[in-house]
Amino acid sequence: MEQPQNNFQYFVRGLSGTIGKILLTLVFLVLIALVVVGYLADGTHLSLGKKERVSLSPTQIQSIRNIGQWEFLSVSDEELVDTVRYGFFGDNQLARIYYGTLRIGIDLSELQADWVTVDGDSVSMQLPDVHLLDDNFIDEARTRSFYESGKWTHADRERMYQTAVATMNQRCLTETNMQSARENAQRQLSQLLSAMGFKRISVRVGQK
Repeated sequence: MEQPQNNFQYFVRGLSGTIGKILLTLVFLVLIALVVVGYLADGTHLSLGKKERVSLSPTQIQSIRNIGQWEFLSVSDEELVDTVRYGFFGDNQLARIYYGTLRIGIDLSELQADWVTVDGDSVSMQLPDVHLLDDNFIDEARTRSFYESGKWTHADRERMYQTAVATMNQRCLTETNMQSARENAQRQLSQLLSAMGFKRISVRVGQK
């Protein structure tokens, strides 16, 4: 993982420690349990050597999709962006510090109809690939001018804002961080399924 340079602070943290994320995990666990129980109670018999696909009702699929976004990695960063306007009577300079937290995870609304299959004590899941969950990740309330001389317009500040966005995307959305988010998703879901009693578990993220 890339390290911050100079006055930049860069760190990665997992899901643990927030009540909201714990509740989200519990909700997802309950929904999976309902899917499996509904499947087993449906009267479907599994034949030896034959794998049956879970039949999800539209209501069940919509309930899971309604959970929405599930964060598996967050990356915080701060960037110093400056610009100079050259003039005949002197140069004007504006430097601003931007703070942002980029949340990487999956969107459960993107689940396909055949995202989970069950065969006895075996379960297989196919999840959408991880991506940036929110493009508006800069905390504008914390943005402040580090140095300012001359007069600057809203358009000038907007260009600096977009520069900060692009810089944070490049710095934080590395393949290393994306892969770390995928591994977090696989590990957490595998732990949930193992706790439900499944012995053979396959969780794929962004792979067919």
